Amino acid sequence: MTSTATLKLQAIPIDKEIENLIRASENISVGTVPGDNQHFGPDPDGLTILPDSTRKRLVDAGIDISKGYPSRPDKSLIPVYLDEATAIRDDDYEYIERAKNADPEKKALLGAAKEVIHLTNHIGTEIVGLQLEDLTDQQKDELALLVAERVVVFFRDQKLSPQKQLELGEYWGRVEKHPQASQVNGLPGITVIWQDYFQKSLGSNFTYKNINLGNWDATKNSTRGAQVWHTDLVHEKRPAGITHLHLDAIPDVGGDTLWSSGYAAYDKLSENFKKFLDGKQAVYVSAHGYLDRKNPFSGPKKIERVHPLVRTHPATGWKALYVNRTMTKRIVGLSSVESDLILNYLFDVYEKNADIQVRFRWTPSKEGYGTSAIWDNRVSQHRSTWDHEGRQPRHGTRVTSLADLPHFDPESKSQREALGLPLDEKDFF
Repeated sequence: MTSTATLKLQAIPIDKEIENLIRASENISVGTVPGDNQHFGPDPDGLTILPDSTRKRLVDAGIDISKGYPSRPDKSLIPVYLDEATAIRDDDYEYIERAKNADPEKKALLGAAKEVIHLTNHIGTEIVGLQLEDLTDQQKDELALLVAERVVVFFRDQKLSPQKQLELGEYWGRVEKHPQASQVNGLPGITVIWQDYFQKSLGSNFTYKNINLGNWDATKNSTRGAQVWHTDLVHEKRPAGITHLHLDAIPDVGGDTLWSSGYAAYDKLSENFKKFLDGKQAVYVSAHGYLDRKNPFSGPKKIERVHPLVRTHPATGWKALYVNRTMTKRIVGLSSVESDLILNYLFDVYEKNADIQVRFRWTPSKEGYGTSAIWDNRVSQHRSTWDHEGRQPRHGTRVTSLADLPHFDPESKSQREALGLPLDEKDFF
């Protein structure tokens, strides 16, 4: 090696050399799932399994799928190092809680609906007879409040383009643009939810036997898709608020989604345990891992944020339990043993109380229409089911609006306290 070459080699920092190697390699990647390191940009293979109903929706909306679908950000844009990933959306900006502007009686929204169906007592409402793309700003505000109160709200038979879905999300907050997730071509901020594609084209290795293992221990068993109970984007400085999932391809049977209420989970706890948890903080981690710039050979590291374990919703003023099995790492100030014991119990409270959950059956709509679910991540967990096992297509697009900085108000009340419902503890003694 010549002295000139040696000087050039020494002039490149080691972290940059590693980054260049990763970006140039077809077999090495960071920030993606194992085995998913070759597809970037529009994917021609996706067109071979694209459902007809999805194709029609995309083409009718003017989405260019001539070179493939879905699209992944260019590999050069995906963060390699933890500090880069942490810096995404780490800035300060004004967040407007639209639900605070709403009429508490929601007359503009509910008065225009043909029917309002509460699916359970504690969680889940279906609105019949309204088109999301036609809502006025007043109705959008009232819908945000309804979602905050009922946790998740459903709309069947929706004629909704991806652009209109994105526009609605932008009204409710800053839309999350995922740095490496598959997205609708030309529309960063609209994530593609398509497990059939991840299974068949990217080798995600879903099986009937392994798909739910993360619900026992998400640390030992890698999660596959969205089958493990979780809350979206808890690693963000301002985590997810309202998420809107629109399915345009739905199996005749199967592929249901479940939600669980964080308000009701909190109220399942004894009053003494609530007092212990109130004011505590926890560490929340990202789904994807990145390299530590100072120690790049130490293995992937996840983004970590500290948020309240119990948070107060800014619109309802109700306390909610803010944990999830997949991405809540530890409780600040407790030993690892104490933290694990408490967190595993809290995960179970969310996951094992059927009376605070709703299971929604997505039903196929008439041609050219789909079904939407809109929920508040600040006060919920959710998971999907893969019982259709890819035998019929299931495809959706998701827009997530980021919300407030999580906070805990010691003067706030639980949902049952605020609504005057009983908190009888006689069975606890």
